[in-house]
Amino acid sequence: MTAQVTLTHALEVEDLRVNTLAGSPVLKGVSYSIAPGEVLALVGESGSGKTTAGLAALGHFRRGLAPAGGTVTANPRDGQSVEVLGLAERRRRALRGHTLSYVPQDPALSLNPALRIGLQIAEVLEAHGYGASDDERSARVAEVLGEVGLPADEDYQRRYPHQLSGGQQQRVGIAMAFACRPSVVVLDEPTTGLDVTTQTLVLRTVSELTTEHGVAALYITHDLAVVAAIADRVAVMRGGEIVESGTVEEVLRRPSHSYTRELVDAVPDLDGGGELPTPDADAATLRVTDLSVSFGEHRVLSDVSLTVHSGECLLLLGESGSGKTTLSRCVAGLNDDHSGSVELDGTALAASTRRRSADQLRAVQYVFQSPYSSLNPRRTIAQSVEVPLEMLTDLDRAQRRERVGQTLDKVRLSRELAQRLPDQLSGGERQRAAIARALVTTPKVLLCDEVTSALDVSVQATIIDLLCELRAELGTAMVFVTHNIALARHVADRIAVLRGGEIVETGPVDDVLSDPRHEYTRQLLANTPRM
Repeated sequence: MTAQVTLTHALEVEDLRVNTLAGSPVLKGVSYSIAPGEVLALVGESGSGKTTAGLAALGHFRRGLAPAGGTVTANPRDGQSVEVLGLAERRRRALRGHTLSYVPQDPALSLNPALRIGLQIAEVLEAHGYGASDDERSARVAEVLGEVGLPADEDYQRRYPHQLSGGQQQRVGIAMAFACRPSVVVLDEPTTGLDVTTQTLVLRTVSELTTEHGVAALYITHDLAVVAAIADRVAVMRGGEIVESGTVEEVLRRPSHSYTRELVDAVPDLDGGGELPTPDADAATLRVTDLSVSFGEHRVLSDVSLTVHSGECLLLLGESGSGKTTLSRCVAGLNDDHSGSVELDGTALAASTRRRSADQLRAVQYVFQSPYSSLNPRRTIAQSVEVPLEMLTDLDRAQRRERVGQTLDKVRLSRELAQRLPDQLSGGERQRAAIARALVTTPKVLLCDEVTSALDVSVQATIIDLLCELRAELGTAMVFVTHNIALARHVADRIAVLRGGEIVETGPVDDVLSDPRHEYTRQLLANTPRM
């Protein structure tokens, strides 16, 4: 009788070094190991090297990068140890999806929009020789869909990705990663952009699968509250190095490195928050009355009414699909197919931007969720910020340039960056540029649509502080659209909770968070990760 061998580690990384092709170091000797069934969270700000380290565990390096030393050893349950970096590319590709799997941040990019989801999972199984027949592979497709909490029936398997919600798409991506029962899974920010309820489902799915099947998980994230909910151990990266590692309790409760303490201090807390500016209750800047929107037979918004005063911030909270962005776009004039009214200082605004005056367009500005897609990649930052002034004001070129410089100063974006293209800036710098473009016309109303959802915690804190300072200085009314209720006390005066296109609860932040009246609000609070 052969004795059963228990693996100490499913993945071992020793002194991993990665350089640019020009020789500049990106990873500077990263080492860590993960046991079967264990979740190691790799955390750090954008640019810290955590995604590079995660992809290197799969033997993959983005264009312009190359391994410069170290080892990555996978210890599969059903075979001999493999040093991944020493393999030929063909052998490495064979490992991915079978022994080593990957779950990307954006499920929409990882799924083929032209293929039904059942077929996509089956293709993974077939590509790696899983199962002896089509029937066996079909049974595994149904089984793994059930494992991630999705329907396994034929009708569901015949759906296309666009027929699923974001959370369902992400769980299909997780099903594909776990389909061949890998030893190691790398998850790269898999809950970024998901609402707290969907995030809870995805985290629970990952936790159950890693535990039940003994899979080692490397969980890459900037959200330390998520780390507290899912991880066993944490490794903190900064500048291509691990500066601190240990159990969740050790690192998050008793951080020893100053950088870790900065990250922990920057995490938004449901129970904390700074002093906010006092709004002018006598200036009713924005009023929405009985706003309704339908797409075909689907009712998106139902008789929504709200008021936002000068200098006040209203947090518009709800899950994906609740109607938050649709409402914001209606206020901005970007969605004109609605009933009801939008008024600014007592004057009705036309439903479409095409029928609003230049003064009205200057007065209501929109900051989009993704600065990557909202800034023209072919324009410099200065050119992008100047566009609203060219279109909506009579300022001459010299005056416009001076206003652009003043606005960049307001958002604390160095004028040296003004001549750079968006891809030459960090995510946080791009978001500041997008805010500058919205502020350059000195608007009365600023609509912020999930503007911090993809930012790491320290950059998120900086953007929140910036917005609070700007509305105090300029008296701007703000509608802050988010699914992250933990931001409430840090940015808002009042909360309006949207569910299924209806406002189910509204009131001052402290009242809603301390004594929520609606069951849906209580569910959102219960599902919000806490440190």
